[in-house]
Amino acid sequence: MKYLIGTDIGTSGTKSILMDTAGHLIAQDLEEYDVLTPKPLWAEQWPSVWVDGLKKSIQKTVEKAGVDPHDIKGVGISGLYGGSGIPVDEHMQPVRPCLIWMDRRAEDEVAWVKEHIDGDRLTEITGNDVVDPYYGYTKILWIKNHEPENWKKTRMFLPPSNYAIYELTGKVAIDHTAAGNLGGFYDVNTNTWSKEMLDAMGVPESMMPMPIVDSTTIVGGLTAAAAKELGLLAGTPVISGGVDVGAANVGMGVFKPGKYVAAIGQSMNAALVSEKPIKGQGLIVWPYPYKSENLVYNFSGSATAGAITKWFRDTFAQEEVAAQKAGGDNAYVALNKEAKKLNIGPGSEGLVVLPYFMGERAPIWNSDAKGLIFGLSLVHTKAHIYHAFQEAVCYALRHSIESTGRDLGDYIIIAGGVTNSKDWVQMFADVTGYAVRTPIEDAEANLGDVMLAGIGTGILDVDDVQKWQVLGDPVEPNAKRHAVYNQYYTMYRKLYQDLVGDMHGLTKLAKLDANVASDKAPVSAK
Repeated sequence: MKYLIGTDIGTSGTKSILMDTAGHLIAQDLEEYDVLTPKPLWAEQWPSVWVDGLKKSIQKTVEKAGVDPHDIKGVGISGLYGGSGIPVDEHMQPVRPCLIWMDRRAEDEVAWVKEHIDGDRLTEITGNDVVDPYYGYTKILWIKNHEPENWKKTRMFLPPSNYAIYELTGKVAIDHTAAGNLGGFYDVNTNTWSKEMLDAMGVPESMMPMPIVDSTTIVGGLTAAAAKELGLLAGTPVISGGVDVGAANVGMGVFKPGKYVAAIGQSMNAALVSEKPIKGQGLIVWPYPYKSENLVYNFSGSATAGAITKWFRDTFAQEEVAAQKAGGDNAYVALNKEAKKLNIGPGSEGLVVLPYFMGERAPIWNSDAKGLIFGLSLVHTKAHIYHAFQEAVCYALRHSIESTGRDLGDYIIIAGGVTNSKDWVQMFADVTGYAVRTPIEDAEANLGDVMLAGIGTGILDVDDVQKWQVLGDPVEPNAKRHAVYNQYYTMYRKLYQDLVGDMHGLTKLAKLDANVASDKAPVSAK
């Protein structure tokens, strides 16, 4: 039997799995770590954290599997969206921590791009309609503007998974998904770096890694030193799997355009694979991991999907949390049980929640967007409000789906922690009107890495992996509940449009409030 390893470098941990070529999961391991947040809205990580986590997770997975290393034929590696990428010097040593995807410090650079770069031309080249601190190129400009000494030392910017692959193989490359996810420097039409945009923003083309490769490309073989650490053979092929959310789509069997996948955990990453970029909808656009030069990943999603239900639990469900610690039901399960006991139906008896608890990215792109609970009355209980929070995540998904403007076929795919609740999965179906299928294994990106590694090494082909049973049976929408949700969804969209001006005003008031609170000088009333 032959085996493959799939490793995904995440924001808070690195996970590896080992599978056989029939699609059976043999062993896995997760190594966790933290994000550095030195200032509000800053988020960065040293690459040594990722490399150490990767090496430990692969070594432990191989050890748990107990298979002959001669039979392990490839390692596929994907990673988090690494924002700026790791600035490395001429000796390939990190100059500073990587500004990762959640870092929001580049607001001034966003304003500069909007003022000095032709927006229509930027969209034409990159496929992206919006300029936002989310994008890696704005973070690169921040380093250029604020850290000139580090800028002088920097030879190139290398994304997390590509840096880890260099550490294992000694080979430099960047996959199309990571290059495209930088945003402003990648030409989605030619699948190359855009010299026009690099020159316009004052960034040398030499700082962009080369070659740019497909996510089924063997970048190199394990060095003898790396192989010894991992418990594998020197020369074992290492494949660049790309950005993890794209690899997750592959792991759920998406090899053709027209299929919609949403990965919903703390946040939501929802995307449609298409042959051409979907422009004018505020989507994040970059090449798909499989057939990167022919397929495009059009991405949207809520910044605080599962995070708002966690916030609700931690803030208002202390009783359920205490009961869980004492051996009772999981707090979320207890809240769902209470909603069922009260027979709470669509709309939570007149409640609508806006889930913008940390601003919002695509498709509305508004850092000032606020969370809202609308319609409260004395009839509502904790269970009603929790139910409405779950519905809000479903509305956010429907909004993302509608932004693609496409026929999505017979079903959509949803992965992530939300799929642990059958009731919530049914709610997604009822709100969106689509049947929902969920993965059987909770390892979507890793599974995609395995598939891409198998295809890249020639051990597997697309027909082989499409025979793997990766998805469960579809959950069909209830027509009556969908009809009710249509009306609530209309209210959900209207509330934001009606209140968006007030949200901006509230942000300004909050800043005034913060300034007053920090002023220690006594103020006398007159």
